[in-house]
Amino acid sequence: MDPRQTQPVWQADQQAEGAIRLFALAGTDGLGQAIARHLGLTPGRHEERDFEDGEHKTRALDPVCGADVYLLHSLHGGATGSANDRLCRLLFFIGACKDAGAARVTAIAPYLCYGRKDRRTKPNDPVTTRYVATLFEAVGTDRLVTMDVHDEAAFENAFRRQTVALTAVPLLVESLRGLTAELGADPARLCVVSPDLGGGKRAERLRGALEAATGHPVGAAFAEKHRSGGQVSGDLFVGDVAGATCIVIDDLVSTGGTLARAARAARGAGARQVVACVTHGLFTAGADSILAEPAIDRILTTDTVQPIRLPDGPARRKLQILSAAPLLAEAIRRLHRNAPLSDLLVF
Repeated sequence: MDPRQTQPVWQADQQAEGAIRLFALAGTDGLGQAIARHLGLTPGRHEERDFEDGEHKTRALDPVCGADVYLLHSLHGGATGSANDRLCRLLFFIGACKDAGAARVTAIAPYLCYGRKDRRTKPNDPVTTRYVATLFEAVGTDRLVTMDVHDEAAFENAFRRQTVALTAVPLLVESLRGLTAELGADPARLCVVSPDLGGGKRAERLRGALEAATGHPVGAAFAEKHRSGGQVSGDLFVGDVAGATCIVIDDLVSTGGTLARAARAARGAGARQVVACVTHGLFTAGADSILAEPAIDRILTTDTVQPIRLPDGPARRKLQILSAAPLLAEAIRRLHRNAPLSDLLVF
C-alpha cells in the first residue's frame, strides 16, 4: 500500500447525516491541514477558548450531530501546552462532540502521551497508560488511533475500546530506499539494528519490509541496554554489520542517548554508515549535543511531533522529517468506510 495514493473521496454534501468531520486542535493543525488535503476535506471549524485562570473550553462550530467525527491532537508537550494540557483539551472536545450527538468519535493521537509507563517496575508504581485509557473511555471515545506505541501488547491490553496502532514502516521504507542510494550504500548490505532487546519486534517489521522493497536479504542486529534509576548500561552487540549500512530503529527519541549508544556499537563492529529512524522526535534537553554524535550519519523522523526543541546545528542538519499525513489520511478513509486496515497496523 502506498499511502500517498489516497485520493479525495468525499465530494458529497458535508451537512448530510453520517458525514465525516475532521477537527485538528491548535498545535496539531498543520498536520490536520495536510490530512484534510489528502482526503479532499475542509477541516471542521471549532473554537478553543482559554480563560484567565488557565482553564479552557473547546467546541465544534460545524454541526456534528449524527456525524462520523475524527479529532486530531498529538499529545506531547511543547509551545502550545504540556502533555497534560493537550490531553485534557482532546478529552473535553471528545465529550463535547458526544454530548452534541456525534454518531461516532475517533480520537487521532499520533503521539500518545504516557505510553512509556505501561507496567510496574518498582513497588507501588502507577500504570499510567491504563489510567489514560480509562479517561478516554470515560468521555465516550469510540475508537483511538495512534502510531508506533512503545509496547504494542501493553497498549492493546490497556484499552477496552477499539484501538488502531499504525506503523510508520511504509513511510520509512520508501525514504530509506532513496536515502541509502544518496549515501552510496550497497542495497545488498543493509542491516536493521534494534537499540535494545525489547525493540526486536519493531526492528524485524522494518527488516522484513526492506527485504520486500529491495529484493535483497537484510541483516539483523541488536545492542544490549539496561535502564535502572535513570542509568543506562550494557555493552553487548550482536550481529554481523561489517561493511554494512546500519539502520537503528526506535519508536521515539528523547535525549538521543539510546540511538547514540547503538550507533557507536554498530560502528565499533565495523558498520560503514548508520541511519537512525524514529517515529516520534521529542528531542528533549541535551539531544542536540548527543545526536551530533559522528557515528550517526542521518536521522529520519515523522511530523507526529514537531522538532521545536532541536536548535540549528549538526544534529538538526542530519534530520529528515517525513509527513505522517498520507498514512493517517488513509487510515481515516478506511475507518469511515469500515474497510480493512491490516497492512497499516503495528500488530
